[in-house]
Amino acid sequence: MKEVYITRLSKFLPNKPVENEEMESILGMVDGKASRARLKILGNNKIKTRYYSLDKEGKSTHSNAEMTATAVNQLFDEQFPISKLQLLACGTTSPDQLLPNHAAMVHGILKCQPVELIAATGACAAGMQAFKYAWMSIRCGNTSNAVSTGSEKFSAWMLAQKFQPEAENLKSLDENPIIAFEKDFLRWMLSDGASAALFQDKPNEEGLSLRVDWVEILSYANELETCMYAGAIKQPDGTTTGWIDMTPEEWAQHSVFSFKQDTRLLGKNIVPSGAQMWKELVERHNINLDEIDFFLPHLSSEFFRLKIDEEITRLGVPIPLEKWFTNLANVGNVGTASPYLMLEELMNSGRFKKGQKVVMMVPESARFSYAYAHITVV
Repeated sequence: MKEVYITRLSKFLPNKPVENEEMESILGMVDGKASRARLKILGNNKIKTRYYSLDKEGKSTHSNAEMTATAVNQLFDEQFPISKLQLLACGTTSPDQLLPNHAAMVHGILKCQPVELIAATGACAAGMQAFKYAWMSIRCGNTSNAVSTGSEKFSAWMLAQKFQPEAENLKSLDENPIIAFEKDFLRWMLSDGASAALFQDKPNEEGLSLRVDWVEILSYANELETCMYAGAIKQPDGTTTGWIDMTPEEWAQHSVFSFKQDTRLLGKNIVPSGAQMWKELVERHNINLDEIDFFLPHLSSEFFRLKIDEEITRLGVPIPLEKWFTNLANVGNVGTASPYLMLEELMNSGRFKKGQKVVMMVPESARFSYAYAHITVV
């Protein structure tokens, strides 16, 4: 089995950073009323700025595929041109369309030679599924290089106009036209951007590279019901009814295509399951906790930082908080792109040193999946 190295990382964050006070002016107010939950949600997640692929009037400036292709193009230059690319693996929660898949649309914009493609569609762990596919392709000798990406265009899903038919329906029923908290919650949590990683079977001749030692991903959908979802309605018994079994009128009346979060399930399950997986990985890979230099947890909200710390400490597999690195406050929660954005910032800001050990942790609340990766700076 070949060793696999990340030799380059890139990112694309659209337009200018959006401050908390600007969010509602861009996304709009449902039924012309300010959100009652916005300040509380922002107070918990501690995000200060984020990026939207929208202008100040809420009009789209970039598609998901365009942002991703821009990030991919930044990985290549005359020394290593895109004509050498062999595989493209793209992860996203928010593709621009159902078909063709996101990777095919990115490849179409790149207009390079024919390459192998894989598209992973899901929540946050989808970016790591693409990451693992690229890593495995090189490790087993299928290719000598590959690119994986994580990217999101959440903003267009969160525009007030997408919820207006539901508000009008509630009015007609003489009910309060305020969208449910499960839908409003994610309007103030998610944002846009793309990041990409170049994997090769040899490290950089000059400068540092990141050797990917292992990548582990597990789903707990066999045990836990749906928590974050879109294109569906959740029933009282925990099952979901998908858009395909609903009428177009129901799609609008219930804002079926909005992102929704069962926050009760999120708080109860997201930390314990991921912490237990970490304990099992420490034992399986015989990890010396003292040798970890950087811990990169994908936090959807700062609300979970101390809860994760408490749980892994309780299980006897702690990582001191001073070794944690996140950039949530500055770049926002960009879903599948967030793990890449942390790694990219550390690598391209010169903070890594040869011999350091890095652990990535990516929880996914859709139906509770977790991804971990162990990396050595070489």
